[in-house]
Amino acid sequence: MMDWTDRHCRVFHRLMTRRARLYTEMLTTGAVIHGDRQRLLGFDASEHPVALQLGGSDPCDLAVAAKIGEDFGYDEINLNVGCPSDRVRDGRFGACLMAEPRLVAEGVAAMKRAVRVPVTVKCRIGIDDQDPEVALDVLARSVVAAGADALVVHARKAWLNGLSPKENRDIPPLDHDRVYRLKAALPDVPIIINGGIASLEAARAHLAHVDGVMLGRAAYQDPWRLLAVDSELFGESAPHAAMKDVFAAMMPYIERELARGVRLHSITRHFVGAFHGVPGARAFRRHLAEEGGKPDAGVNVLREAIALVGDRAAAPIAA
Repeated sequence: MMDWTDRHCRVFHRLMTRRARLYTEMLTTGAVIHGDRQRLLGFDASEHPVALQLGGSDPCDLAVAAKIGEDFGYDEINLNVGCPSDRVRDGRFGACLMAEPRLVAEGVAAMKRAVRVPVTVKCRIGIDDQDPEVALDVLARSVVAAGADALVVHARKAWLNGLSPKENRDIPPLDHDRVYRLKAALPDVPIIINGGIASLEAARAHLAHVDGVMLGRAAYQDPWRLLAVDSELFGESAPHAAMKDVFAAMMPYIERELARGVRLHSITRHFVGAFHGVPGARAFRRHLAEEGGKPDAGVNVLREAIALVGDRAAAPIAA
C-alpha cells in the first residue's frame, strides 16, 4: 500500500472503525533512520491502534528503525516480506526475502530485542518456483522461533521474474486453504489472512479458520465498507452512521492540515471511492478532480463536492 495508506488516509479510515488496526505504507529502514522522521512517521493520535510497516533486511538497521517507531508511539512493528516491486527487490527487502528465512528471522530477533511492542511479519505463501507447502512453513517457523508475535499472510505467490507488481496482485492464483493449513499447524500463533478479500461477508468466512483478516485494496478503493466493520465483526456501534457524518468529523482535521500548508488534494485523493453506488458519486469525484488540485483549493471544495451526493449516503452500504 505504498503511497496509499499515509496519515491522511488513516485518519479518514479511523473515523469509520474504532477497532480495525491500521497499517502505515511500507517505509524503508534507511528512510526511517536517515530521513525526515516527523514527516515520515508522524501520525494523528486518533489513529491508534496503528502499526508501522518496515522494509529492510539488515538486522541492525531493522532494530534501530523499530525502536524509532516505538518511540514515536506505534502499537506494532510489521516487517514486510511480501512486496514484489523491482525497486524493493533491488534493495533486498520485500518478497525476495522469502528465499532467506534465516535472515528474516535474524531481523525479527533483533527487533524483538529492541522494542516492547509486538513485532509481526507480513509475507507471501512463496515466490517464483518455491513450493508453498515448504516455503511458507519454513519462513513461518523461523520467524516464530525468533519471537514474531503474529504473521500476516498474503495468500498467493509473488512471481519476481516475469510479472509486474500490479500483475502480482491478481495473476498468481489465490490459495486461502494454504493459510488455513498454516494456522492448523501453528495453533498458538496468531495468523491473519490477506489477499483477494473484497467484503466483510468473506472476512467472516475466513475468521472460521484464522485469527484475523487484512483488507487492502477493498478498504482503500471502497472505504464505505469500513462503516460496517465494528458492527459486523465486533458487535459494536460504528463511530459514525454514514459517510456524510464521517466527512463532517473529518473537516477539523482537514482545516488544520491546510493551515499547515498541506494541499487539499493530498487529503482528498483518498476519498475517490467514498460514495460508490450512490447518486451523485460521479459528480463528487469530478468536482474533487477539477477543483481539489488547484493550489488555492480549500475545504469548501470538499463541502461543495459532498453537496452533490444524494441522501442515500445517509447509511452504510451492506458490505
